Amino acid sequence: MKVLKTLNNAASYAGQRLAARQQRKYIDRHATELFHMPTGEDRYRVALYFADEMVNAYQIRQWYEPIKQLAQYVPVVVITRRPDSALALREECPLPVYYAPTIEDVERLVDSQDLRLVFYVNQNIRNFQMMRFNEPNHVFISHGESEKAYMWSNQLKAYDYVFSAGQAAQDRLNLHLRNYDAQARTRLIGRPQIDVSYLAPYSLNTSLPTVLYAPTWEGDRPSMHYGSVLSHGEKLVDALIKDGGFNLIFRPHPRSGMNSSAYGQGVERIRQKLATANATSAARLLFDDTTHWGWQWAESDLCVTDISAVAYDFMATGKPMYVTTPVSTEATVTDSPALAKVPALTAEEAEDIAGMIRYALTEENEGFREVVEYYFGDVTAGASMERFVTESLKLVVGEVHVEQLPHRRAA
Repeated sequence: MKVLKTLNNAASYAGQRLAARQQRKYIDRHATELFHMPTGEDRYRVALYFADEMVNAYQIRQWYEPIKQLAQYVPVVVITRRPDSALALREECPLPVYYAPTIEDVERLVDSQDLRLVFYVNQNIRNFQMMRFNEPNHVFISHGESEKAYMWSNQLKAYDYVFSAGQAAQDRLNLHLRNYDAQARTRLIGRPQIDVSYLAPYSLNTSLPTVLYAPTWEGDRPSMHYGSVLSHGEKLVDALIKDGGFNLIFRPHPRSGMNSSAYGQGVERIRQKLATANATSAARLLFDDTTHWGWQWAESDLCVTDISAVAYDFMATGKPMYVTTPVSTEATVTDSPALAKVPALTAEEAEDIAGMIRYALTEENEGFREVVEYYFGDVTAGASMERFVTESLKLVVGEVHVEQLPHRRAA
């Protein structure tokens, strides 16, 4: 069995290498704009760095719109290191994409451009090939706010600055990181994604309330076992289908099933249940695997999610929500003002979710507003986006007043 697994892994690796060579040849012949380096005033000054495969593209997609806002003032580029990601981003990304397969390609870009700021959305090991350059400010922007242990990784010390959502994130870093001045090394920007208008790709039954169930994945280590698909999800979905009084958007994490086939099978069972029930239900019962994350907040009246960035994204809407309690005793669960104020949902309660949702939709949670401010600061329309753009431009051109800066001409 071990030999067979080794052979399968070798065959898979060989196939990936062959595909990469074919993709590189295609880029060399038909997508040479991926090597474009502008000159003069159009030289790039800000980069969004993504060295990962497209299964993790959800991490970068959520930054398209905020970076587009920043691009109104300074030239920006997305740097990618994989040929498959370069070709995919070429099709979907609204920003210029530069493909840098080797460190020499990265050096050519840095030498020819005027990069003052590089953003990182994850902790890919190839980040360090970019971070060896001294000139740009290297800034970690992550891919969401949460109480996961990931949010206080010691790796954050490598960056010049961390753009954090609010005071809660700064306090979290002070608590968990040794020899780290969080006040000096963080900039509080809120959640600029909440200031973007999103179009929904589906129609819903507007006479019914809409529930978003957005569980996280199974995790890649015991401390990250927050995913609720197997413990809560199937019972929860069965209960809502049986009730019939709610639209349901089921949005599993894109990485679901990567480390646990059982977890992936649970997602598939829910997908099949929704497809079958939706054919005869007055409610819309949707399996959502669309690429964009954001329209779900606007369309939903309540969210059920796990300890993840989704909880904090939805929190900023001020709408009611439940956060599942992990069944794994190894999962890291810190004391959190957010989790203390947001009602918890245990695995045993999942079957009673319909009644719990109706209760939550009619009751006020008095302490919620203070928690939102603690985690995100000012969430009035446009405030987060303005903070993100302003803090970014400070690292590019120095102290600025955004309203006094000229907009760039259209490319």
